[in-house]
Amino acid sequence: MTKLSSLISGIIFGLGLTISGMVNPEKVLGFLNIFDAWDPSLMFVMIGAILIFSPLYFIFKRKSKPIFAKNFVVPSNKDIDNKLIIGAVMFGAGWGLAGLCPGPAISAISFLNTSVYLFVLFMFLGFYLGNFIINKNEANKV
Repeated sequence: MTKLSSLISGIIFGLGLTISGMVNPEKVLGFLNIFDAWDPSLMFVMIGAILIFSPLYFIFKRKSKPIFAKNFVVPSNKDIDNKLIIGAVMFGAGWGLAGLCPGPAISAISFLNTSVYLFVLFMFLGFYLGNFIINKNEANKV
C-alpha cells in the first residue's frame, strides 16, 4: 500500500507541477526576475500549496504515525551549518540559472527537451559528487 500511495502522490505532484507551469523554466525565471518583467503567478501556486498543507500538517501531526508508514521521520538536526548554507546557495543558483529544481525537472522529462535531460543528468551527477565528498570527509574524520 505504501508504494501505491507513493505512486499516486507522485503522479498528483507531477500533474500539479505541470498544470501550474513550474516545469516551464521560462515561467520560473520570470517569477525570479523581480527587477524586469516579473511574473507573480507562481506565488499563487505557493500560496495554494501552503493553504492545503498547513491545516493537514496540524491534523496529521497529532496522530501517532502516518497512514502508510510505521512512524514519522522528523529530522533531528536543526543546526544551520556550512553544509546547509552551501547547499542552499548551490540550489538557489541552479534554480535561478536553469529555472528548474529537482521535482519539476523530473516532471519535465516527459517534454523531450534536451536542456531538461542535461539538467537532470548533471543534477544526479551533483547528487553523486555531494555524497562522495560527504562520505570521504566522514571517513577522514575517523
